[in-house]
Amino acid sequence: MTKPHRLRAVLDTNVIFAALFTRNPNSPLAELLQRWYAGEFDLLYSEDLLLEYREKLTAERRIDRSKRIEFLAHLRQAGAFIVVPSTAIQPLIPDDPDDDVVIACAVEGKATHLVTYDPHFAVLGTEYEDLQILDGLHFLYQVRGDTLPRPGSATRP
Repeated sequence: MTKPHRLRAVLDTNVIFAALFTRNPNSPLAELLQRWYAGEFDLLYSEDLLLEYREKLTAERRIDRSKRIEFLAHLRQAGAFIVVPSTAIQPLIPDDPDDDVVIACAVEGKATHLVTYDPHFAVLGTEYEDLQILDGLHFLYQVRGDTLPRPGSATRP
């Protein structure tokens, strides 16, 4: 029996923000973050993503300071740091070129998933190269091993 492929994900800043902002302990995004803390998938990040996470989370005073500190410390300790050369950053998201670094990190790190709620990524569809692009809830289903439908797929009665 072969071991299933380990999930490797890049979480867009909006996913991290929502996971840390929620006050609902049963939030799917809070669960997703807890599953990463428990080592159930690899979280990839680059220098650019770390700076963006830090900047956005620090600017938002409604996110509990201890949650910000815990996340950033865990990211540096347990996250998979990906070196992204400037030549790897391609102009793929015309409406928000800052998002190109997110894709570059995912591609360079051989991520299986890019998790975002940003509608700018829609120009890429649900897949780019070998990378699935989906929202946090559908990625959580995959982390759990649930067999729920992917976004946009038809469901049977």
